[in-house]
Amino acid sequence: RLDNTIFRLGFTANRVQARQLVSHGHFLVNGKTIDIPSFSLEKGDKINIRPNSLKKPVFEKLEVNLKKYQAPSWLKLDKEKLEGEFVGIPNLEEVAPPAEISSIFEFYSR
Repeated sequence: RLDNTIFRLGFTANRVQARQLVSHGHFLVNGKTIDIPSFSLEKGDKINIRPNSLKKPVFEKLEVNLKKYQAPSWLKLDKEKLEGEFVGIPNLEEVAPPAEISSIFEFYSR
C-alpha cells in the first residue's frame, strides 16, 4: 500500500498522517499524482513528494528527520532528492507483526 510505504520511507510520523497526505495528493508515484492510500505499488515504482507540497509546514523538518532514519531493506531512500523506490516485497521478519501468526492460524483452524 502506498500509505504504508510513505510511512516506512520516513516521510510521515505515522500511518494515519501518511493516509491523509496521500489523500490530499501530496505524493507522486512515477511522476503521477496518486491520491488513493490503498494504491498497490509494484517493484521499481519511484515515490516522491510533489514540489509544491514541500513548502507545506508538515514537510518543514523532513530533511532533518531523515538524516537519522534508516529505511527498511525493501525500500531504497534517496535522502538528498527526497525520493524513495519500492525495490521488493518485505519478508515476515521485516514486517514484525504485533501477534504470533501461527497462534492466529491455530485459533481459526478449530
